[in-house]
Amino acid sequence: MHNETMNLPVAVIGAGPIGLSAAVQLLKRGYTPVLFEAGNQAGANIARWGHVRMFSPWAYNVDPAAAELLKQNGWSEPTATDFPTGNELLEQYVTPLASHPEISPHLHLNTQVKYVSRLNHDLLRTKGRNEAPFVLRVSSPEGEEDMIVQAVIDASGTYQMPNWLGTHGIPALGETEAAEAIAYGVPNILGSARAQYKNRSVLVVGGGHSAFNALQDLVQLADEHQDMRVLWGVRNSSVSNVVRSPENDELQERRRLEVRIQELLEQGRIEVFTELEIDTIQRKNGKLIVQSGSKTLPPVDRIIAATGFRPNLNLLAELRTSLDPATQSPIQLAPLIDPNIHSCGSVPEHGLAELSHPESGLFILGIKSYGRAPTFLLRTGYKQVTAVVSALGTPEMSAICQTYTAAPVVSTCQG
Repeated sequence: MHNETMNLPVAVIGAGPIGLSAAVQLLKRGYTPVLFEAGNQAGANIARWGHVRMFSPWAYNVDPAAAELLKQNGWSEPTATDFPTGNELLEQYVTPLASHPEISPHLHLNTQVKYVSRLNHDLLRTKGRNEAPFVLRVSSPEGEEDMIVQAVIDASGTYQMPNWLGTHGIPALGETEAAEAIAYGVPNILGSARAQYKNRSVLVVGGGHSAFNALQDLVQLADEHQDMRVLWGVRNSSVSNVVRSPENDELQERRRLEVRIQELLEQGRIEVFTELEIDTIQRKNGKLIVQSGSKTLPPVDRIIAATGFRPNLNLLAELRTSLDPATQSPIQLAPLIDPNIHSCGSVPEHGLAELSHPESGLFILGIKSYGRAPTFLLRTGYKQVTAVVSALGTPEMSAICQTYTAAPVVSTCQG
């Protein structure tokens, strides 16, 4: 890489915990970060699920390097064994870190990265690609501009890209037309969204812990509003494996939630519909009718789609990425995070080798690096950041890039 390129900043897309960690690590190693956040605050995606209590304790959720920086300004670290909500993570960690005088000058809020490419190089052009810096097209209230950087860390997350309800991986017939009555993710049922759910019949779709959070909140609301009806639809043939974490699970909040849902099922508080493969969602007499093959579910007022998320890869379309076709994660990382094998806490250690792409200097980190796999922990993301930033511009990075030379596309390793 030419000296002129080495003097350029490093772009970080997304100012959540992982993006902020990247900024801290870059500054620590003498780089200049430029941090882009599409929302109006750091951690904007977290704010959308701020009412949800996390499975991981504070000990997992704070980057040690960031904590060291914050303590220089008198920051008090939260109790390591407590489990924060998303809002508490924002208020006690993300916002103070984003506001720190070492970080805030590099943070650009309300600024969306629309495209990333190599300067004067589209996807097909190889000659001179090794030496070309990256160009980012960014959009802010002041308009669009291009920024030139030496490397790109994409930590933009996945929360803005929920999976569809449709069984084929695409919207069910009628799903987009019914969008105003469908919530994707975990709505604040006991807070700001209460009026939308009280005295309503609600179908929660999904077999994971996001669905569990929604179900427990709906049942609690139903304790106050007797006309409510709580339905749960899953693809599995049964819900006998709700409690699947061990008694000594290091993520005790996860097990507590599982046990709570099992209790509610035993009490008959939740109506369960198994082997659900949603084909069609129809509106009839102000209700939503869900069709699954020959099965028709009872009419409901609202649907909560707790069906997971997927990465938005469009902004990287002009770069040479190596992604697993199933998980949409870096191809070397995919077998380590396969949700059929691993859960939160059981993913093996991984670093530069598993996170690299043929486009040297590009890294997808944090939950976006896991693609569609739901097993991510913040602690893992901080380790990813440390591994990647410490290797920027080193022979190790160049050597790993050389492993792609056998691919049909000519290698883009830095010389």
